Amino acid sequence: MDQEVTNFIQSLDEPWQLQLCNDLRESIHHAIPEVQERMQYKKPHFLKNGKYAAVISTSKKAVSFTIFNTTDLEIPPSFDGPSERKTLKILKDEKPDYDQLISLVQLSSLNL
Repeated sequence: MDQEVTNFIQSLDEPWQLQLCNDLRESIHHAIPEVQERMQYKKPHFLKNGKYAAVISTSKKAVSFTIFNTTDLEIPPSFDGPSERKTLKILKDEKPDYDQLISLVQLSSLNL
C-alpha cells in the first residue's frame, strides 16, 4: 500500500469518511490483489497494469467511488457518469454494498 494514500486517508477530518475510505481501499485490494496505488490530482487512484481501475474522492458531505472501464457492465442506477466510468456518491450513514463493489471492480478490471 502506498504511504501517500495512507496519509491522505488518515488526514481526513470526518471519522466516518476515514472509515469508509479505508473500507473502500480494502475492497479494491480484495477485488484486484495486484492493484497499484498512487496519489494523483489529490485523490487516491488505483491502477492495474498502469491503467485506472478506481478512484476515491472526498467532499464535505460525501465520499465518491469511481470505477473505470464500465462500458460493457450492468451498473446499478445508484451510479452516475458516462458509460466508461461510473461514480457512486456515498453520504454519511450510508453503507455501500461492498460485495457488489468488489464484483464490479473485478469485472471492470478484467481487460486491464
